Amino acid sequence: MSNKIPVHVVAHPEFLGQHEDKFAFSYTIHITNRSDQNITLRNRHWVITHADGSVEEVMGEGVVGETPELAPGKSYSYTSGAVIPTRVGSMRGSYGFVTADGQSFRTEIPEFTLQTPDAPLH
Repeated sequence: MSNKIPVHVVAHPEFLGQHEDKFAFSYTIHITNRSDQNITLRNRHWVITHADGSVEEVMGEGVVGETPELAPGKSYSYTSGAVIPTRVGSMRGSYGFVTADGQSFRTEIPEFTLQTPDAPLH
């Protein structure tokens, strides 16, 4: 799974609204390179769990059409979204990176909750 290259990932989800029987959320991700070398984000893998127990996986190159390079100590932020069929869900996953010398590694994205303001608290 992970590596010895420190990368810090923080997520900030937000409910956007409801359309028919789907619920839209945005999330802003902050990634910080805490290593002493340049790294490039190459791909992502998301596991989205809905309140009804169904799970979907999303895999792809980069994030929001970009493959950002982060120098040591630098951060990168982006905002994206998810549309799910339930009022509550969660997301977790991983990012694939490569170092300047070609070493590939993955960093976990900690799980975060997607929840409408009127959803019952657990």
